[in-house]
Amino acid sequence: MTKRNLLPIAFAFMLVQIPSWAQDEDVFGISEKAKNPKSESGVGNVVRNVMEMFALEISTGAAYHQMSTNFYSPNPSLYPISQYQNFESSSYSLQDTLSLSSNEWIFPLINGGVRVNLFNLLTIGAGYGMEWGNLAPMRGNDYEFPFEGSTYQISKTYGTVGLVLYDAKRRQGFLRWKYRRYSTNNLYMQSELTQRARQNYPWRFILEGEFGKMKLKNAYDPALDAGSIPYVPRLAVSEDPYFGVSMRVEYDFSEYAKLFLKGGAEFREFTYAASDFSEFQNIEQNVYGLLAGLAIKIPGTKRCKIGGCGVVMKHLHDGIEYRGSSIFNMQNRKIGQWY
Repeated sequence: MTKRNLLPIAFAFMLVQIPSWAQDEDVFGISEKAKNPKSESGVGNVVRNVMEMFALEISTGAAYHQMSTNFYSPNPSLYPISQYQNFESSSYSLQDTLSLSSNEWIFPLINGGVRVNLFNLLTIGAGYGMEWGNLAPMRGNDYEFPFEGSTYQISKTYGTVGLVLYDAKRRQGFLRWKYRRYSTNNLYMQSELTQRARQNYPWRFILEGEFGKMKLKNAYDPALDAGSIPYVPRLAVSEDPYFGVSMRVEYDFSEYAKLFLKGGAEFREFTYAASDFSEFQNIEQNVYGLLAGLAIKIPGTKRCKIGGCGVVMKHLHDGIEYRGSSIFNMQNRKIGQWY
C-alpha cells in the first residue's frame, strides 16, 4: 500500500478520534473526569478528599417513652410506693413482686454530631444529645410509684454504625437486574434502562445502630431552696451503655446538603435507690422517637473566586477543580435542576 493510499485512512482515523477526545473535556474547561485534583499540592489534595468524607449534622424531635420495673423489696417503706385505688378490695401483699409501668412524652430531643461515609456502604458517627422528658408515677396492681419530680433532663454521648440499604447506586443495580429479561439487541428497552439509570435519585435508606452513655442532669432536690443544698439523687442512670436501632431516610438536595428523618427505639436502664441507699431497684426505659435534621458534608472543593468566571458547575483552572455554586445547590445541574 502506497503512502498516497494511507493518507485518507489516517485522516478518517483522526476524525473518529476527535469526538472522543472532546468528550473528556470541553472548551469551557468543565471535566467529568474522576479524581480531579482539588489542591495545588499532593498532601492538600489528600486532605481535601478526606474532608469530603465527613458531614456535620444537627437534629431535633420528640419521643414517647415507657418506664417499667418489677418491684420487690423486703423493706417497701424505704420507697415512695403506696396504694392509690381499691383500698378495701385489694389484698395484694408488698412482699410479692409488683409490675409497675408509666408512659410519658420527651420533648424536645436535640442531637448534634459528625458522620463519616465509607464507600457509600457504611456510615460511622458520634455525637452529643440533650433531652427533656416528663415523668409520670409508675402504676400497677392498684399501687403507684412516684418519682421525686415530674420532669428529668439527660445528656448523652453516643456512637452510631449504619448500613446503607438502598441508594442511587443500588437503584441502578436493581434496574439492571429488572431489565435483564430484555435482550441487549432490544435498543428501545436498553435506551429506557440507560435513561432511568441516569436519573437523579436523591433518596438513601440506612439501617442504623446506636450505643452510648447517659448522664442525668438533675443534681438537686427540687424541694430544697433554690438548689442550695446538694444531694445524691435516688434516680440514676445505669453504668452500662444504652443501645438503640433506627431507620434513617435521607434526601439529598445537593452533593453537600441533605435532610433526613430518623425513627427508632432506644433501650435504657436506670436505678432507683432506697431512702437509706441500702438497696436499689432496676428500672427499664424504652424510648420510641422521631427526629428530623440537616446534614452538611464538608466541601473539599474550593469555591471559585476568579473574577469574571461565571461557570456555575464544577470546573478546572490550571488543572485544579473548583465549585461554581453554593453547597446548597447541585454542582453539575442538568435540565430541570436550575430553579
